[in-house]
Amino acid sequence: MTQKAAARLLIVADDEVLVERLGELLAEAGYAYDTDPTMVRALDAHYDVMIVDQTGENLETLATLRRKALTTRVLVLSSIGSDADQAGAMTAGADDYLPKPFLPARLLAKVRGLMRRHIDNAETIPFGRAQLDVRRYEVVLPRGKRVSLSVREFDLLRTLVARPTVIYPKAELRTRVFGTEASESTVDTYVYYLRKKLGQGVVRSVYRLGYKAGSIAP
Repeated sequence: MTQKAAARLLIVADDEVLVERLGELLAEAGYAYDTDPTMVRALDAHYDVMIVDQTGENLETLATLRRKALTTRVLVLSSIGSDADQAGAMTAGADDYLPKPFLPARLLAKVRGLMRRHIDNAETIPFGRAQLDVRRYEVVLPRGKRVSLSVREFDLLRTLVARPTVIYPKAELRTRVFGTEASESTVDTYVYYLRKKLGQGVVRSVYRLGYKAGSIAP
């Protein structure tokens, strides 16, 4: 099953109830996801985060994939929850660990944390069918065309894309991207620049609340 959104996650589990529960949580939070009980798709497609239900076989596969240069952030779920179990998961290549049963908010918080770490270290960031090229400050459109952005334009778009479901007040965007000395109108100006270069839909205006990531037309 696949949902459509900016970020992509892979659920690795053979427990149908768990897969359904995780899928509902991720979809409601605005994340795209695929499912795979065996983890075989992990190297065949780009994923931002993998959520792996811990089994001995899954940990062995994870360790093997890490040796093959898998860089995707991995959250391991376990019904054991002991220190030794967590240590084993981290040794196999997990980036974070969550015992079952878990609170939905706790799982989503860990996913967001791993997403931020992925964004911070990524050279390219998925944005729907397009990508942000971090090194070149460019947006790579679906057919390969590149659109160059200024540093500030890129930082603004990257901030929005990193958390695609979040509505940012103008004051927060001003502080995050331009600094407290800038005016809130600076945010509007740079949203205008992004829309001029990438289309009106690239940044969504939310009445009386602020801005959030939009989409790029095919």
